[in-house]
Amino acid sequence: MAHVDVVAAAEKTNNFLVPNGTFFVELIAFAIIFFILAKYVVPPINRAMTARQDAIRQEFAEADEAKKNASEAEAEFKAQIADARKEAARIREEAHEQGKQIIEEAKQQAQADQQRIKDQAQAQIAAERQQALTSLRAEVGSLATSLAGRIVGESLEDDDRSARVVDRFLADLESLESSKQAHDGVTA
Repeated sequence: MAHVDVVAAAEKTNNFLVPNGTFFVELIAFAIIFFILAKYVVPPINRAMTARQDAIRQEFAEADEAKKNASEAEAEFKAQIADARKEAARIREEAHEQGKQIIEEAKQQAQADQQRIKDQAQAQIAAERQQALTSLRAEVGSLATSLAGRIVGESLEDDDRSARVVDRFLADLESLESSKQAHDGVTA
């Protein structure tokens, strides 16, 4: 029981509400360590964290700016492509229209050339026909006159009379030919 009395007496002198010497030493050591950490360790860590946050914010801002620039460049590129397509369509349409115009002009030129060649050919045919008729009249006239002279037995050298006989003969031939053509045209 003596031992119990000593423990009880020590407990009476050791009140936990009353601080002892080690508590003050621990409190001072804690304050010194806290001061050193607050003065020399925490500010550089805070500065590093702030700098890192600023760098991250800057990178996000740059990324947003780059994304914005890329979107603008993409929109500009799409607009240029659309303009190029419109221009290509316009050029194709112009070329198509020019092609039509060239074809139409070529057709008109060909028709004009055809008509000119046809007119020239008809004029040449008419001139050659007239020349052939003139030549034929002269030859038929001389042949008819000489044949008639042989049949009659005397010379028919009167040029006016022979020219009238030849003209009448050729007129009869032409009327026969035109009636034949009219008859052929009716049957066709």
